[in-house]
Amino acid sequence: MPTESDKIELSEQELREITGYAAACARRTLPVFEQSLPSDPRPRHAVEAADAFAGGGRRTGALRQSAWAAYRAAQEAGTASPAVADAARAASHAAAAAYLHPLADAHQVKHVLGAAAHAARAEELTSGNRQVAPGAPAAVDSPVTEGTLEWACRHAPPAVVAVLGRLPAAPPGGGRVGELMRDLDAALRAGGAI
Repeated sequence: MPTESDKIELSEQELREITGYAAACARRTLPVFEQSLPSDPRPRHAVEAADAFAGGGRRTGALRQSAWAAYRAAQEAGTASPAVADAARAASHAAAAAYLHPLADAHQVKHVLGAAAHAARAEELTSGNRQVAPGAPAAVDSPVTEGTLEWACRHAPPAVVAVLGRLPAAPPGGGRVGELMRDLDAALRAGGAI
């Protein structure tokens, strides 16, 4: 297991695949945001900017600004609707995935899986169904949805799993989103068994 002071290998192609994956995860919950705030394009712009980078575009200041803009949209929506805020955070994390650093730091797992975890939480809050990682037992008193978390596990490209293998496990904390991220991280490291 790498230590936090180690640098890891990270190719530009891996960075693009991770960003494309993050955009795909965030895109699943864009409707949650857009149904509540149809005139606010910031999360959609962040996902589109992530897609452009994943498709071969340059990593520019505009890409970084789109991540911050979606983050601000999440902050503004947060008190009114946690689901809407998590959908915007997923978009913010999608654009921010392009800025994953080649450091063996558990925080970097958030760049890889943050969009998926926030999208799963937005979906969970919207549906009222608690998500669990594929293969994990559900709580007896908790309905489970096979939504974004399972989708994210099944659709993770090889670059996601390879880069996670070079990083320490997802960090503790982060509330329910952190729990979802750790569940997804563990499932992907274990081979994504469903």
